[in-house]
Amino acid sequence: MRFLDWFRGPAAIADKEALAEFVDSNAAFLVQKGIYEYARARAGHSAKGMFAEPTFIDAFNRARWQAYPLGLAMVGELVEGVLRGVGGANPREVGDWMRALVLSVFDSHPVPPTLGEQTWRELRADLSQRLQRISLHPPKRAMDIPETLAKAYFDLMPIHAKLRGRDFPTTHNYLKVTLCNVHDELTRRMDAAALSRLLAPTERLP
Repeated sequence: MRFLDWFRGPAAIADKEALAEFVDSNAAFLVQKGIYEYARARAGHSAKGMFAEPTFIDAFNRARWQAYPLGLAMVGELVEGVLRGVGGANPREVGDWMRALVLSVFDSHPVPPTLGEQTWRELRADLSQRLQRISLHPPKRAMDIPETLAKAYFDLMPIHAKLRGRDFPTTHNYLKVTLCNVHDELTRRMDAAALSRLLAPTERLP
């Protein structure tokens, strides 16, 4: 990295590769940070020991990979909503374009050993269906996107259900706040003109 790069912000999102990386990194961050922070808070003073236990490590890895498609669905819906406002794009065409991009991100990851191929295929099919439904309704505010997925995400926490108490609202709020931050970053970094050209019919993803 050159010296002056330390004083520059993140690069603009102006092509498919940059947008795919944005979706991937933010989806992973969204779900993994929430799982990690929730487990650490629930474990309290025992957190250090718990995170060193092979059984918990396996449960954590399983939870984060199961939650990853939910993160892709939420971040993908957020990005799609923003792109619908770029250059008067057609909602259905934007939906098809984003569905292909998000699924390509999913497919860039090998099958997690902790899940297995069958489960991974099922998660992909579920993600594809979720993405298809996004274009059927108007864009949601970032804070409203987790509404239908928050419970499924919370149920994946690697903490016994009897120990979770009434923590769901806290997790739901975490998702809402984080997605608002993701929205702010996207609108700050995106090159609207370049993304508009990407959405032109000749530039659609295969």
